[in-house]
Amino acid sequence: MAAAAAAAAPVPEAWPELELAERERRRELLLTGPGLEQRVRAAGGRLPPRLFTLPLLHYLEVSGCGSLREPGPGLAQGLPQLHSLVLRRNALGPGLSPELGPLPALRVLDLSGNALEALPPGQGLGPAEPPGLPQLQSLNLSGNRLRELPADLARCAPRLQTLNLTGNRLDSFPAALFRPGALPLLSELAAADNCLRELSPDIAHLASLKTLDLSNNQLSEVPAELADCPKLKEVNFRGNKLTDRRLEKMVRGCQTRSILEYLRAGGRGGGRGGGKAHGPEKDEARRRRRERRRRESGEGEDEEVGGAGRMLLRVLHVSESPAPLTVRVSPAVRDVRPFIVGAIVRGLDLQTGNALRRLLTSQTKLHEELCEKRTAATIATHDLRAVRGPLLYDTRPPQDLKIVPLGRREVKAKDLVRQLQLEAEEHRKQKKRQNVSGLHRYLHLLDGKESYPCLVDADGDVISFPPITNSEKTKIKKTTSDLFLEVTSATSLQICKEIMDALVLKMAEINKYTLENKEDGSVSDTEADALSGQLPEPSANASADTAGNGSLVVEQVRVVDEEGHLRVVYPSKTDLALAAPHVTVIR
Repeated sequence: MAAAAAAAAPVPEAWPELELAERERRRELLLTGPGLEQRVRAAGGRLPPRLFTLPLLHYLEVSGCGSLREPGPGLAQGLPQLHSLVLRRNALGPGLSPELGPLPALRVLDLSGNALEALPPGQGLGPAEPPGLPQLQSLNLSGNRLRELPADLARCAPRLQTLNLTGNRLDSFPAALFRPGALPLLSELAAADNCLRELSPDIAHLASLKTLDLSNNQLSEVPAELADCPKLKEVNFRGNKLTDRRLEKMVRGCQTRSILEYLRAGGRGGGRGGGKAHGPEKDEARRRRRERRRRESGEGEDEEVGGAGRMLLRVLHVSESPAPLTVRVSPAVRDVRPFIVGAIVRGLDLQTGNALRRLLTSQTKLHEELCEKRTAATIATHDLRAVRGPLLYDTRPPQDLKIVPLGRREVKAKDLVRQLQLEAEEHRKQKKRQNVSGLHRYLHLLDGKESYPCLVDADGDVISFPPITNSEKTKIKKTTSDLFLEVTSATSLQICKEIMDALVLKMAEINKYTLENKEDGSVSDTEADALSGQLPEPSANASADTAGNGSLVVEQVRVVDEEGHLRVVYPSKTDLALAAPHVTVIR
């Protein structure tokens, strides 16, 4: 009988991913796929306790599992080094029990696409005293059912930089979120597609706020104090029923600067405390002059109200491309930097105003934040016209790898690294401090490597040497409109795809901003010299015309192994799935 009972006892579900991660001391783990449902269901709708015995994990993702209702106890204690936690498109909710924190090293938390309704103390993100998420920079709660935010969110995550609340049921923000000094680093706040009825004037206390998206809510007023946010560059209030009809018209088509000037002047009622009553009239006159210049230059002014703020991303399948680009991966990269994702973006306007500078600044910011100072991944952008495919992702010994780095002469990788090391040492002596800047900060990522990764074109030239630099041969310029993008990582393929998502969306935002603001700008003499007297080819901007008014084409790039078998294609059907509210992806 005992033997029969033992035979009838349920057999624990096998988790080969955990066994492999433990055996190979991995720092990243991705759990997904159809088999995950059954195993999580067997574990009671939780993650298996064995997962929380992998203390070396830096990155954990469990996505697309409709059986996962709570992470389960032990996460905070068992994963103290976790940098990124991605639990999107599951069934978490209505709360998180037990609460997630404290997670002292966590920088990225993605809980989007779940069924969360509230995150109260004990069932939320973590304690407020001491902060449960002291290093958290990015929090994504979009696509849930939240009716309110934790009142102590700012104390729980005081270093938050990006907060995405799009697609919930919020009718207000907690007052503590906007108290002076509460979130001194918050630069992006997205809460589109909610039920927000009012915006507190205290939002002016967000000293680092650059982007605010409150589109498609129930706001009737926009506080004049919003104009006091010192760094605010982009606002979106479309889809609200504002009582100030003139302001409502402005948010549909005017640039952010004009909206803030109008608010600063006091709106319809004149300036605050007896300010200038003629401010709006001046603003209206400036707007008319801008539109007249646009008509005279043939640019037109007939943006449709419903789509004035939206960008289109058209995905071009490999089979639709007349000259598809392929990256072949050598087995040699497996032990050095195994993961790479590529994409082509066509139709980007870098000639107007400061668009090129914005792109380079955005790339630097992505390297600092999502790429975790290039330790998680590295981005490289190339002028597609200078890229000769097919490409080979390979490794070479430092003494054999030759490249013409950005702004330098051709050099062997061994000599370049030594040169950078000497520059860094000289910099330390001059500044009399230990920290260094520029490429010098990434030299340690090559420590102990007998071979260096590189991307080689069909001419045999190295166009990229991650994580250090790419080549002068494919450097992007103001006349560049079509780009080849690459993201490489020693950590995971998923991180490459997420960072590529962020890069493509940032390009869409830059193009949108450039289109709406129409800054004056021209190619500098230095950049003109770099073109060696070449004029843009007649077809250089054809992709922009094909894409439509300001839209971008994202062309798939295939990554294959040595035998030609597909390893990854980007963007696939699941990539760019969580596009920004102002971006529409057409596949």
